[in-house]
Amino acid sequence: MDNWYQAPLTTIAFCWRLARRDGITLGFTSHDRDLELDGLIYRATPGMVPSAIEKSTSLTPDTVSLSGVLSAGAITAADLEAGRWDGAALTLLAVNWEAPDDVPLTLLRGTFGAVSIKGEAFEVELNGPTAALEAPLTEATSPECRASLGDKRCRVDLAGRSVLARVTAADDIVLTLDQSLSAGAFAQGRLQWLDGANAGAETLILANDSGTITLADSPPVAPMAGDRVQITQGCDRRFTTCVNRFANAANFRGEPHLPGNDLLLRYASG
Repeated sequence: MDNWYQAPLTTIAFCWRLARRDGITLGFTSHDRDLELDGLIYRATPGMVPSAIEKSTSLTPDTVSLSGVLSAGAITAADLEAGRWDGAALTLLAVNWEAPDDVPLTLLRGTFGAVSIKGEAFEVELNGPTAALEAPLTEATSPECRASLGDKRCRVDLAGRSVLARVTAADDIVLTLDQSLSAGAFAQGRLQWLDGANAGAETLILANDSGTITLADSPPVAPMAGDRVQITQGCDRRFTTCVNRFANAANFRGEPHLPGNDLLLRYASG
C-alpha cells in the first residue's frame, strides 16, 4: 500500500536495527509483537518509544536514547563497557506492522559514539551525516605516518600478518599464547577475542616477545585458558620502520624530513 503512514487509522511501529562491527546484528521494535523485515527478526521490546529519540536541526550530532534495551538482555551494560558496541551502525525505521512487507520509512542512520549508562537504559551520541562536517578539511603535518597499517592508504597486505592462538595463561594485561611470535612484530597491533567471555572485544597490543603479549588495557572479563584470540601486527608509524620492515616508503603518510620548530630557534653563531 502506498503512503500507508497517511491512512486515517495508523499502523506505525518503530524498528531499530543495530549492527556491531563484529557482524552481530540485532533488531528491536516498539510494537507489542515481533516483526520480520528482510530476514531479520525485530524483537518486541518494552520502552522503545518515539519519545526516546532526540533530533535537532543544528549541526551537532543527534542524540538517541534507547530506554528499556538493557533489561531485554540482548544489550548488556557489560557489553557496552567492554566496547563491543563502539561504532555500531544504527538505523531507525517506521514500518507498517499490519503489512511488514510494505516499504519502510528510514527516519535516521548513524553510528554509535559516546555511550552513557543510566540505570536500565543508556544514551548514545549518534554520529550521523552531520558529524562529517566537523572533520578537518586537511590533515596536519606530522613526522609520523597518519595511516593505519593495512588500510587503503597504507596498502600493506595484512595476509600472513595475523596469528590465531589460544591463551594458555593470563596475568592481568600479560597473556601467554600457545604460538611462537616474532618479538616486537605485534606492538601497536590489535587483539580480538574470538570466544570466551570476552568474545567480540578488541584491545590494543603494547608489546610482545616470543610467547607473550602485553595489552594496553585489562580484558573486560578475566580470560580463561583455552580462549581463542586473533592478533594482528602493528606499526609504530615511523619512516624507518616503514622502509626497513614493510618496504612501503611510497605510501608513507607523513613528513619525516620536514624541518621542525627547533629550526626557528636556531641563530647564527659569531
